[in-house]
Amino acid sequence: MTNSLLPTGFRDRLPPEADASARLVRAILDTAASHGYERVQAPLAEYEASLTGSLGTSARDLLRFVDPVSGETMAVRSDITGQIGRIASTRMGHHPRPVRLSYGGPVVKLRATQLRPEREMMQVGAELIGLDSVAAAIEVVSVAIEGLKAAGVKDITLDLTMPDLLDVLKPKGDREELKAALDAKDAGAVPAALAPLIAAAGALPDALDRMRAFDSESKLKDRLDAIEAIAAAVPADIRVTLDPTERHGFEYQTWFGFSLFSAHASGEIGRGGAYRIGKEPAIGFSAYIDPLIDAGLAQGERRRLFLPIGTMPQKAASLRAEGWVTVAQLTEEDSAEAQICTHVLRNGRPEAV
Repeated sequence: MTNSLLPTGFRDRLPPEADASARLVRAILDTAASHGYERVQAPLAEYEASLTGSLGTSARDLLRFVDPVSGETMAVRSDITGQIGRIASTRMGHHPRPVRLSYGGPVVKLRATQLRPEREMMQVGAELIGLDSVAAAIEVVSVAIEGLKAAGVKDITLDLTMPDLLDVLKPKGDREELKAALDAKDAGAVPAALAPLIAAAGALPDALDRMRAFDSESKLKDRLDAIEAIAAAVPADIRVTLDPTERHGFEYQTWFGFSLFSAHASGEIGRGGAYRIGKEPAIGFSAYIDPLIDAGLAQGERRRLFLPIGTMPQKAASLRAEGWVTVAQLTEEDSAEAQICTHVLRNGRPEAV
């Protein structure tokens, strides 16, 4: 093994991808900030119990180690949402509800998946804590979509789901095998009475019509009405679908969940929904930046101006104020080509290379 190799699932981001990552994070966070979501920063690693405690999540995806100072088991975060829940319930427990918080930073998964081979990813998002009403859901979904659009994402699909659907329909008894069958979309392995749930998936409003036909006892009426109201508030250029039995990745969500996709990026680019921090309701979303970078979004146009030796500092400052990225020549051997510059300053004016 050489010192230049990285572990499986980890990678360096070089120019211009690293710049694109920063721009994408900033676009989403600026959008959230414009809606009143204030930025918080949580540590990369915490005690294992605190990472899983606020949401009651599993530790199976955590990269763990023993803290040499305390002797306690620590873990690198695999999801920032739980940390926001901890902050909201402790450090900001006195804050009037709802409290709106946003965040951005890297997360590390213990294992990769076939769909997402990266183990380190950039996660950015927002959480509305203290409320999980339809109005709160509409706001969070709207902020997520607006943030992705601000980051340059087009052709967005919003896929809605009902994570605790089976808990409502079958509140008693062991449901694990049934949940597994529904997760696998195996209509032959579920009772005939529940098979229509799998067939109900599809584009709105047809999927809602199929769900209402299935819901003969009106056990799901309020939830279906809520989902219809959320979908009605989505911009007309967004494709909306419903998959009522989808639970992959919705480990702690309750009555409502959603995933975001783009025709120009591979896999899921965002996820959110309603959940609880202890007994407190909340709703939020996370966007995943890496698929957007891989799709070439936010790389922007290079405008690098090569400044020959002797260029006055005042002139360089005025050019930067005009939006130029200036690269100063430091040796006689240096050149615009070597510094990947698009322009050179000649006779006081930028000229294309």
